Amino acid sequence: MITIVIAEDQGMLRGALGSLLDLEADLHVIGQAGNGQEALHLLQTLQPNVCLLDIEMPLMTGLDVAEKVQEQQLATKVIIVTTFARPGYFERAIKAGVHGYLLKDGSSDALAQCIRQVVSGKREYAPELIVGAIGAGNPLSMREQNVLRLVADGYTAKEIAHTLFLSSGTVRNYISEIYQKLHAKNKMDAIIIAKEKGWI
Repeated sequence: MITIVIAEDQGMLRGALGSLLDLEADLHVIGQAGNGQEALHLLQTLQPNVCLLDIEMPLMTGLDVAEKVQEQQLATKVIIVTTFARPGYFERAIKAGVHGYLLKDGSSDALAQCIRQVVSGKREYAPELIVGAIGAGNPLSMREQNVLRLVADGYTAKEIAHTLFLSSGTVRNYISEIYQKLHAKNKMDAIIIAKEKGWI
């Protein structure tokens, strides 16, 4: 029996998905979460074979959870199931070692088959995501991504410098470089561009 935890912030969709998967003789949904923190807690305590993660969730995103699973070396295999075909999200998911990345417009039969494939050791990625990711790499370095995430969270250059153990001048240089790379006019513009692409 393959045990599954579903993490999806839309209650109706989460419930429907759980019911459909439970109809499969070899699949059993043992936990459901409405946000990322709850999902991580369930993975740590229930240790399911597979976790289906939505990306856009409160408290922690699905990608944050996937990174924690990798960091904590949990045995659960992660499958991202999302409506977002953003190259930056896919790139980050691959780095986090996810075993599957599917779009929500697929059938429950296809999802069930994907779960079986992943448990057997294969990796399953939606073809349109792979095509979209080619040549659409994130131009920002990891440090620049961290700086821009803090800018998006409302941190000042001084606060960012303190948080990342940098000088204020270095932070301003990073911000200037970010604007250039994203062809952004200002801070808000840079945040919007990076978020739309899934780069932060």
